[in-house]
Formats: sequence, structure tokens, C-alpha cells
Amino acid sequence: MTCSPEILKRVPLFSLLDEEETAVLAGQVELKTFAPRQRIYKMSDPSGQGYVLVSGRVRITTVDEDHQEVIVDEPGYGEFFGFASMLEQTPHQTTAIALEETVVLEVDRNDIAVLLQRKPLAGMDMLTVLGRQFHGAQQLVRIRANRHPNELIEAEATFGERIADGVARFGGSWAFIITFGTVLIVYTAINRKLGGSAWDPYPFILLNLFLSMLAAIQAPVIMMSQNRQDTRDRLRSELDYEVNRRAAADIQGLSRKVNLLGDKIGDLEDLLRRSALEAEHGS
Repeated sequence: MTCSPEILKRVPLFSLLDEEETAVLAGQVELKTFAPRQRIYKMSDPSGQGYVLVSGRVRITTVDEDHQEVIVDEPGYGEFFGFASMLEQTPHQTTAIALEETVVLEVDRNDIAVLLQRKPLAGMDMLTVLGRQFHGAQQLVRIRANRHPNELIEAEATFGERIADGVARFGGSWAFIITFGTVLIVYTAINRKLGGSAWDPYPFILLNLFLSMLAAIQAPVIMMSQNRQDTRDRLRSELDYEVNRRAAADIQGLSRKVNLLGDKIGDLEDLLRRSALEAEHGS
């Protein structure tokens, strides 16, 4: 099916082309319709065409090292897929399946070559759009990389918060307990041995004052560290939720496939029964 220039103008990749450039490209590309669950291309297919989604839904998948199907993308209207393999003339690294009745714009390498031969400046327009998308992808990757909870919190920690973490770590260690116990024993032993000339005789009022001051300072510092730990736990729980949500989506996808296989097997059984009944009546 031929493509009209109006459709091309609504595709972001070709939105900067002028009227003449759009008309040239419209004369080269084609519109193709795929039925639900129909495969547009599969992994390792020799690349010949790239596609732009015009209507419907498409799922792009690949297979990881554990031979598990992984969803790579579900492109929206005007987004392209399969272009990298088309331009590089290498086999497809993914599989594209139409989830419902889908209309796509089929573009091959020769279509782009004809456009560039007739309208060389059209290449700059398309590179501009691709550059914007590339920068957007870079920004997305940068944001996702910073979602590691420990690195994110440490990067935003103030000098006082780092001190609070250090005090909390030392205050909850055996090194602090042993050191503090040793100081108390030495302090009380010296004052008992000096007797009446001691600077802090029994019941060690000065020592109690120091301990009270230490507790008054240490308690809020430890609470500051606990608040930061709560922030870490909340961020980890948010990331766990995102992972669980993706896992649930994958499980639902597998369930749909199992149900689809069950339906196909049921249809096949019905077909076999009808064939058997027809054979009996025919005999």
C-alpha cells in the first residue's frame, strides 16, 4: 500500500522534511498491515527493512544468555524499530510481533538512498531528529544509573551527615565498647587510689557529668544516622517495587502465551475430532 505525505509528516523522524523531500520519500516507502500475533520479523532474519509504527501495538523482544525472552521495547506512534539492522545490513538482533492489528511504514536502505540522492539536505534533517533522541536516551540511561541507592544517598550526603554516620558506626562497635570500658576502669581506679586527694572522689560526680554530656550529644547524632538509614531502606523498597512490577509483567506475558497455546491446542483437537467424524461418516 502506498504511503501519503500526510502520514510521513506525523512521523517524528521525518517531521523536519520539506514538502518536496516528503513527496520523494512517500513515493518510495510502503504501508503494511499485520494481524494480531503476526510476526513482523524474527531474530537472525536477514535485515532488509526498518519499520515505523503508524497504528496498533508492537512488542520488541530478545533472548538473554539464560534463553529467556526479554521485552526490549513497545514502540509508540511514530517510533521506529529495526532501523539499526537495516542501516548496517546485519541480521536482526530482536523479534518484533504485532500485539493487535498494526499498520507500519516499511522503509529499506534503498528508500533512504534515493531520498539522499535527490535531496541531500534531507539527511541533515533526519540526523537532527536522531540526535535529539540519542541525547534523550543518554539522559535516561544517566538517570537510571544514578538510581543505585547507596551511591545516590552518598552523593547527596552533607558533611554533617557523614560525621553522624561515622559516629554511629564507631558507637556501635566493639572497639568503642572496649575503649570506653577501659577508660572508665582506669578513671575510677586512679581516683580510688588517690583517696582524699582525688580530683573526682567517689561517687564520681564529675564522671557522671561527662557521661551525661556524652549521652546528650551521642543520642541525636545516632538518630540522624538512623534517619539516613530509613531513607536508604525507603529507596531500596521503591527499587524492589519496580523490579517486582517488571517481574509481574513478565509473568503475565508468559501466562498469556500459555493461554494462547492452550487455545491453539484446543482448536487443533476440535479440528482432529471433526476430521475423525467426517472420516467415519464417509466410510
